[in-house]
Amino acid sequence: MASQPEYGVTVHQDVTVETRDGVGLSTDVYRPADPDTGEPIDEPAPALLERTPYDKRDRTRIEEKGRWFAKRGYVVALQDVRGRFESEGEFYLLINEAEDGADTVEWLASRPYCDGQVGTMGTSYMAWVQNALATQDPDGLAAMFVNQGAASAWEATLRHNGAIELRWFTWALTIGGGFAKRALEDPDVQRLLANVDTGDLLDGEPILPGQSPLRHLPNYEEYFFDYATSGGEAEMWSDPSIDFVSYYDESADVPTVYSGAWYDSYGKATVDNFVALRERKESDHFLIMGPWTHGGQGTWTRTYSGEADFGEAAVTDHLETHLDFFDHYLKGAETWADQPPVEYFRMGTGDGSKNGDERLSYGGEWNTAEEWPLPDTEFTTYFAHEGGRLSTKQPTANDSKTVYEFDPRDPVPTIGGNCSSYYTFEARDETIEEFPLAGRPTESLTGRGGWDQRTRPDTFGASPPYGPLDERNDVVTFRTPPLSKPVEIAGPIRVRVYGSTDAPDTDFTAKLIDEHPPTPDFPDGFALNLADSICRGRYRGYRREEAPIDPGEVYEFYMEPYPTATVFQPGHRIRLDVSSSNYPRYDVNHNTGGPLYGDREYRVATNAVHHEREHPTHVELPIRPA
Repeated sequence: MASQPEYGVTVHQDVTVETRDGVGLSTDVYRPADPDTGEPIDEPAPALLERTPYDKRDRTRIEEKGRWFAKRGYVVALQDVRGRFESEGEFYLLINEAEDGADTVEWLASRPYCDGQVGTMGTSYMAWVQNALATQDPDGLAAMFVNQGAASAWEATLRHNGAIELRWFTWALTIGGGFAKRALEDPDVQRLLANVDTGDLLDGEPILPGQSPLRHLPNYEEYFFDYATSGGEAEMWSDPSIDFVSYYDESADVPTVYSGAWYDSYGKATVDNFVALRERKESDHFLIMGPWTHGGQGTWTRTYSGEADFGEAAVTDHLETHLDFFDHYLKGAETWADQPPVEYFRMGTGDGSKNGDERLSYGGEWNTAEEWPLPDTEFTTYFAHEGGRLSTKQPTANDSKTVYEFDPRDPVPTIGGNCSSYYTFEARDETIEEFPLAGRPTESLTGRGGWDQRTRPDTFGASPPYGPLDERNDVVTFRTPPLSKPVEIAGPIRVRVYGSTDAPDTDFTAKLIDEHPPTPDFPDGFALNLADSICRGRYRGYRREEAPIDPGEVYEFYMEPYPTATVFQPGHRIRLDVSSSNYPRYDVNHNTGGPLYGDREYRVATNAVHHEREHPTHVELPIRPA
């Protein structure tokens, strides 16, 4: 039986944890207390740690983490990371978190009110910092629940196969820099940031130093442009605070849950961490993958992602799941004894109708497994063919390709997908004094989750006539005939585009789509995005060092769209879209071979997707047996 809320709670605010370099990190400590007297209990208890850049004093965090777990017999430490809110030091996105987190774990484990065991928890940035501190293998670390965290910042999540995910710019201006110390202390800076339109700034890409409101937050501007302009050989990309893959072998060996979602911006990293560390470590490791988008408690109780609805089956209790895990590994309860190594949500079993919220009834159900990829997976290759066909038959033509022009001044708009933090603040009539930054609502520039792949008037970067993306001249589409029987996939997806260009550098993108046929509810059909990726020519093959492109030569552009699990129903088509941009999810390649980011020159590239015997563009899908 899980721990019950039998304790009172006492709180010690702004306790200072001193790091190895002398910086003081402000920490609130919640302790179980006698419910009658309010005095902290004498018996040491296991501790839970969450380190956050989003204010440890946030009301939701206090109630859902601090007080909730303390009532159930845990010491809970909530800490502002370096340079944020009440902690000392200068904030530089993600750097310093490995050492700061390890120092905090060892400090917490040594407190007389802690029994020497420290568990960690948190989502997104609060998951990054867990993986970071684990690379230091600190004394006292006993369990981790990592919800939606990274693996290698270079390969995917910060940069992505050479391109940069521009959410780090919009984050820096909204929920990041918007709550920077200078913004909170200087009313003029806060007023400027509270009214910033990140969409307007992105519309004039590229953003340059000194030409956006980030100039008022020098350390935030510095880190963004460091990440945007530094090539893969830069030392920063091997820092243990952002590159966990290079430190897998020396990372802590403790029971760990890696939880994520098919439409989360960290979906690939979550699965990669589980697969790699379960093989390397002796402790129990678990994978939980839902159908959600990015987020914690609220996301787990949502039935939909974007325009796709999965029904009540998708709802899971975030806090109770955490409690069962920590009770088992920190208190010796049997609350997690029957948990399978893999628990995942298989999408696509709905009837495809339009529900009351105007969403596609995509449906789904939970499944379990002993390992990932699933043991009887049949990796099946679908080849691109002339005329837009996608087939398991290999191409036989000796010379076959589809040519298109890619104009970087008119990139393909992002419509949903594995996006997060592409925020801009909603325009409001109230002044900053009447409606302060801390409560200002945000809206997404890209959408998140599953969306019908067609532009609308509110699609960022789109212009009339609006319509399906596959009708654009710079989107090359390959699709199977309508399926005669269901095709279920679950696992990693791999795409190899054999491409050529007349430019010194260019990008290729890939997007996997479940193409629904027309129905009375959706007379134009519904092209549901499942996963996507990008490959920058000079960094093809996930390399760290640049490899220039020779115009006219055919190269393999290898991509790993994020994993997924779904069923393509009879009558549907499996579709692969290939192009050269997906903006603003990724920055736009100007095709000049110039600076990695910040190029002011533009060149229209003539690109080709090859689908011939020697250069067979294809997607490899993890097919489940019928």
